[in-house]
Amino acid sequence: MPDLVEERSAANPFDLRGRVAIVTGASSGLGARFAKVIAAAGATVVLAGRRRQLLEGLASTLGLDPRSVVPTDVTDPHAVRALVDTTTATFGRLDVMINNAGMTKVVPAEDEAPESFAQVLDVNLVGVFNGCREAARVMLQQGSGSIVNVASALAFVSSPSIPQAAYCASKGAIVSLTRELAVQWVRRGVRVNAIAPGWFPSEMSRAMFDATGLRYIDRTVPAGRPGREHELDGILLFLASDASSYVVGQTISVDGGWTAI
Repeated sequence: MPDLVEERSAANPFDLRGRVAIVTGASSGLGARFAKVIAAAGATVVLAGRRRQLLEGLASTLGLDPRSVVPTDVTDPHAVRALVDTTTATFGRLDVMINNAGMTKVVPAEDEAPESFAQVLDVNLVGVFNGCREAARVMLQQGSGSIVNVASALAFVSSPSIPQAAYCASKGAIVSLTRELAVQWVRRGVRVNAIAPGWFPSEMSRAMFDATGLRYIDRTVPAGRPGREHELDGILLFLASDASSYVVGQTISVDGGWTAI
């Protein structure tokens, strides 16, 4: 769509009109917000997640094509391939892949069963790899695309008050995976980067937002508060769009300074 490409000037580098994006883990929380932001920037958005009813509700709210809802288990490589194939068959291309699906289990490491540890890695790490690999299969052929992985500030620090070894391990691995894939693919037109959110309200983090959790955040986060819903919008659009065309293999923390100390 050369007319749209020509319109993406330095004055509007975040423009996503004419582009097609997939958001995994779009059923709720950060994923639902990411889908809204990407759609508002002009992209055609495909919603992936396990809970069809929630995806359909979001699609209706955003006024998306009903074909934009593709229930997907990211741990199943065949399902992720079907997600990407359905997207390209329906909308013609894939320009942005946001690998957001994730889970955690809060348990002391000495009490965590190996099966539990493996399950978290399967969703958080293998699921991200599945998304990256299948998106790249299309993007490398196109010669263009941006992959945005969702890591966590816990990729860089420990979680002393909330024991979750599997989650921390998986998010740290996403940072390394992001670097490696970025270097493998950048010369063929595909960029890979990641976002590392700190404490943001979401379905998965709701337990942290009681009085005790908020006191912990106030004490340990230099900004003195959790992140607000809109405070990931800018970095998401930056990494998804041409605004970050020379940013490769980076994981950007958005955490109110939590990992700076």
